[in-house]
Amino acid sequence: MEYIDSAVMEALLANGEAFRQKRPYPYASIQGFLREDAFATLCRESPSPEDMQQEKRRRAHGQQTHERLSLQVVPAVEDRLSSHWRNFLAELRSPAYLDFWRQMLGLSRRSPVLLSMHWHYAPAGASVSPHTDARRKLGSHIFYLNTPADWQEDWGGQTLVLDDGGRFPRHSAPGYEDLELVAASTVLGNRSFLFAQTDHSWHAVRELRNPPGHLRKVFIVVANRLSFQVLSRRLRGKDPDGFRLRG
Repeated sequence: MEYIDSAVMEALLANGEAFRQKRPYPYASIQGFLREDAFATLCRESPSPEDMQQEKRRRAHGQQTHERLSLQVVPAVEDRLSSHWRNFLAELRSPAYLDFWRQMLGLSRRSPVLLSMHWHYAPAGASVSPHTDARRKLGSHIFYLNTPADWQEDWGGQTLVLDDGGRFPRHSAPGYEDLELVAASTVLGNRSFLFAQTDHSWHAVRELRNPPGHLRKVFIVVANRLSFQVLSRRLRGKDPDGFRLRG
């Protein structure tokens, strides 16, 4: 594979059982999932902030608003990407990567895995409040696109693994004081973070401490199950996240 390091992917698969048994939910902080030269190229050729939309959606269940720039992967956006990004997207849609998801989650080889993908760029002061993801999601693979040239680890941006001890329903809004910090990802150094969605897969990002003019950049691959919601959206010409694919 040109972008994904097959050896790293195989090493993760060899430890798939340990991943699935991880508590409070399956997660892995990964170094080098992308080849080093591919990582540098994708960082350099990431979409411009000017191509993104300001996202400040009110979240349900009393959770705090997530403020960021966002760009969804849809055909019209793909047409404007560099050839390297288009080729990387093709690799993510390949049988090898889809089977990687199935094996990591312990699914059968015939289980449908439908991807949706997007970039999120976050400015100084932005945060992601503790939350779990929609049930249609099997899990997420977060690629951190910052380098030492534009980010410092002590500015924050790490994805936090939080444990509610099974006490909170997914449709609620616990604060940090209600949750135990179990682990944190690393932002710099060709890192990515993989986790499975469960009823208690609480995660968050603390308020960023970066200077103005710097952005936390991530590219997120979401693996979705073929739920009624996803199927309904597909029949209406939308991706699993609800974004229109054409027009």
